[in-house]
Amino acid sequence: MLPRPRAAIALVLALGIGVGLSGCTPAVDLDPAPHATAPACAAVVVALPAEVDGQAIRQTDAQATGAWGDPASVILHCGVPVPGPSDLPCITTPGDDPADPKGTVYWIEDDSKGHTYVFTTYGRDPAVQVALDDTKVSGSSVLSDLQPAVSTLPLNGRRCISVSDVDGGSGSAGASPAPAPPATPTPVRSGTPTPVRSDTGTSPRPGTGTSPRPGTGTSTPAATPRR
Repeated sequence: MLPRPRAAIALVLALGIGVGLSGCTPAVDLDPAPHATAPACAAVVVALPAEVDGQAIRQTDAQATGAWGDPASVILHCGVPVPGPSDLPCITTPGDDPADPKGTVYWIEDDSKGHTYVFTTYGRDPAVQVALDDTKVSGSSVLSDLQPAVSTLPLNGRRCISVSDVDGGSGSAGASPAPAPPATPTPVRSGTPTPVRSDTGTSPRPGTGTSPRPGTGTSTPAATPRR
């Protein structure tokens, strides 16, 4: 009768090992950005949140990167090329103190890739780029959750402003050199950034429906990154 308990114990141990292995989530396979070794990127990675818009952080296999969700719905790279002036929309995520320019993070928004929205910091060096699936997460929530970590990046003197400030109120898109930011940065959009998607499915996506978009109708003029 002794072999039976031993066999039972061996079976339990084998099952325990199997459960442990099946519960492991593999690291997200990514390539590092060109300037991933910048010391400022290390500070960003250390400060990355455990969750963004309810998606848990994942381990990655590349320096200065981050990933959230299983499968990954949010990917972050630090050390991407610093963008110059652009006529793409600019999103603002303010810090806890609106009077502190260090806490406000400007993002250039690229929505040309279907459901994959790409946001790149503007006015920071090194730069951070975030790619997200708008069918899984809200862009405004993700950027707000990342603001504390990304705001640790050094400022480079550039900021986003309304195009009307450049063209004398014409509202046309364009990029122009700008002086160093004032004590209180000019917000590009009122309130929080426009969500990329809504859990209820009724909130308009950027640039559609009744959602305000720079340079259209009577909404806030387009924000243009400038020096």
